[in-house]
Amino acid sequence: MTVDRTDRTGGSPLAPAWLSVPEDLDALDPVIWPEAFRRDAEGRLTVSGIPADQLAERFGTPSYVYSEDVFRARAREFRDAFTDAFARIGADVTVYYAGKSFLTTEVVRWVREEGLNVDTASGGELAVALRAGMEPHRIGLHGNNKSAAEITRALDAGVGRIVVDSLAEIELVARLARALGVVAPVMVRVTPGVHASTHEFIATAHEDQKFGLSLAAPEDGGDSPAMQAVTACVVDPDLDLRGVHCHIGSQIFDADGFGMAAERVLAFMAGANERFGLTMPELDLGGGYGIAYTEADTPRPAREIAESLAGKVAAAARALDMAVPELSIEPGRAISGPSACTLYTVGTVKTVTVDSGARRRYVSVDGGMSDNARPVLYGADYTAVLADRPAEGGPVLSRVVGKHCESGDIVVRDVYLPGDLTAGDLLAVPATGAYCWSLASNYNWVPRPPVVAVRAAGAQPEARLIVRGETEDDLLARDLGA
Repeated sequence: MTVDRTDRTGGSPLAPAWLSVPEDLDALDPVIWPEAFRRDAEGRLTVSGIPADQLAERFGTPSYVYSEDVFRARAREFRDAFTDAFARIGADVTVYYAGKSFLTTEVVRWVREEGLNVDTASGGELAVALRAGMEPHRIGLHGNNKSAAEITRALDAGVGRIVVDSLAEIELVARLARALGVVAPVMVRVTPGVHASTHEFIATAHEDQKFGLSLAAPEDGGDSPAMQAVTACVVDPDLDLRGVHCHIGSQIFDADGFGMAAERVLAFMAGANERFGLTMPELDLGGGYGIAYTEADTPRPAREIAESLAGKVAAAARALDMAVPELSIEPGRAISGPSACTLYTVGTVKTVTVDSGARRRYVSVDGGMSDNARPVLYGADYTAVLADRPAEGGPVLSRVVGKHCESGDIVVRDVYLPGDLTAGDLLAVPATGAYCWSLASNYNWVPRPPVVAVRAAGAQPEARLIVRGETEDDLLARDLGA
């Protein structure tokens, strides 16, 4: 479906240029809201068929509400799109779900049943994947500062790969593998020097950051850090060098960066293969595919991403006269992000006049930066809709804010909401499935919200808790001074 993204004039002078005045406050932008999120005959938002007010009454607010149907559909979409696109160039693809975006034992089961592997970034995430029954050889372990205990657990479990991030870590993995009497399957994470068009905190392929080993050789000559890492892996009998890994960042819409990174890393692999007389079998190109949070975002479909990347990989391999290695990718946000919304209850509503004389309405809700840290961390934008009834008032520029003792506690910076909005109404913020629960905190001693999964199981949709919400007793139980 094509969505009109042209600007509509007549809005508040405080509104950003990209934000248009909605013609219908009850409309759900299909680029932001997947099909499982709909309005019913009474004007209520529904998630896989269950009205938002029923979910709020049963589970409370704030709550993260996931459509299991959307999550599974998006997982299949990436699996099928990349499998098909790379099959046409003679390469196999494995899709690893990036668990850091959102991970529970139930989610691991969804991922496993849809044919995806899982990528973990800590010992805790590894524990969740193992507890959920994911086969160890389908698990990868990431991290720029893995502990000896985390590496030992991964080796003892028999994970499919450990992505090494430094020369010191290569030595550590080899020593621990030798002590256990196993050979460690490793991939070397490199930084290809590609600047991703995203926030600096989530761009991970430029040189001045903590991840990976640079492809750039030192000015005074000698091997690059990446080539030194490959050398260390090749000569150590306790290590099985599976290939090379790179990841250029997150929430990226521009296709050029992915292709450029693939070209540079393939060239590096070709040089290493020739130098050591080997054929590294795997190349991981990471994830980072952007999703729509607001009308300003224009994400690309998975099939378009896959076909574009397959074409660039095939062309680069031909130019290097090398076979296309087995590929893997790591979508996280692109699967989990659009799968959920957060439900809030409106509290205080007040309007202020700013220096220019323009007016802005502040809408306070019963959550905030403790359940969604992304706006305060790196200025992430979201939108919101009235969820429990149809709009009856005209559009009013609003700022949705939380209940925490910080002026930066903003949930949605700029959104048009109905003029009749009042305390007790329900708001839904879409695209909160990635990094919101994962980054949640207990700031101001606020308990973390529950996670609810909804699925359209035939004629009777089902909703269930997959992570219970915290209570004050949970928080006080950890305070040993009481």
